Amino acid sequence: MKRITVSDIAKSLGVSKTLVSLVLNNKGNENSISPDTQKKVWEKAKELNYKPNRIAQGLRTGKSNILGLIVADIANPFYAKIARYIEDAADSFGYSLMICSSDENEEKEKKLLHMLKERQVDGLIISSTLSEHSEILQLKRENYPFVLIDRYFPRIDSNYVGVDNYEGACQAVEHLIQIGYRKIAHLTVSPSYITSLKDRSRGYRDSLKKHSIRYNKRIDREIDFKNLRKELQSVLTGLLSEPENVQALFVANNNLAVACLESLNEMNLMIPRDIAVVSFDDIELFAHTYSPITAVSQPVEDICSITVKTLLEDIKAGGKMPKQQHILSPNLIVRHSCGRLSGRINYQQ
Repeated sequence: MKRITVSDIAKSLGVSKTLVSLVLNNKGNENSISPDTQKKVWEKAKELNYKPNRIAQGLRTGKSNILGLIVADIANPFYAKIARYIEDAADSFGYSLMICSSDENEEKEKKLLHMLKERQVDGLIISSTLSEHSEILQLKRENYPFVLIDRYFPRIDSNYVGVDNYEGACQAVEHLIQIGYRKIAHLTVSPSYITSLKDRSRGYRDSLKKHSIRYNKRIDREIDFKNLRKELQSVLTGLLSEPENVQALFVANNNLAVACLESLNEMNLMIPRDIAVVSFDDIELFAHTYSPITAVSQPVEDICSITVKTLLEDIKAGGKMPKQQHILSPNLIVRHSCGRLSGRINYQQ
């Protein structure tokens, strides 16, 4: 089917292409085109089912009305939810969204950044896997509008939206301590240089220290993201055996927590009878497991809404606005996976 063009509308109405273009680009009033003529152009465009060529329009105006999103792992339910809410928020402002996943691979992220810039997206939202920040500094030098989400670079003044990961970890670990657990293991996932994971690890260690519990590096373990399930079972076997005999697990993200549930099930261990579990990141699954999982919940919809609004403000300012950091509060959702402390815990079903 032939694509309807501005020329087709102009020929049908017997007017110039320039007039039609001005009307369709909302410049009719400033060019003294009568309301009646503008109405006829819009009606004819609708009648002919005219769809603007966004690429050509972007070349003319310097705007694509497309945002780029790079998440660390689209298979992670947390990032899938982020992509969904950012797409909804972008759409509410008339923007489309290109969604990419770096799969926690630095080289892939760099290629995605270059690709999105070549596609002339108006701005970027990035949950970065990068261990060094030269690519981000280059965006700043170019005044390219961007917002970091979930993860940030402490030495770079940039737009950032996320939660207080340190506070969320403290809530989780102190919950276990209040119940009576002392041998609390921490499981995180590579790459552990990621700021959100570093903040959670720091919250774990500081909570132990606050309650005079000696830190034991043998039960503070990092699991390889690329070999997660195979490596995890071996780690869990060691943690649950002599001499460690851990009583509880603080797990640093939901993907790792799900893998823990699978491994513990294969080991015929029951939660919380044999081991207590609390996860950072709450996902729908956790409310429906055989022992619903206590988890630190992030206000994902709010994070995404603020991220898109911040990016659009930066786009409007040409990437030159004063940078904004929005740190939201997490919330511990207490379920059944840590056992009971009579009279002090309200369980959510």
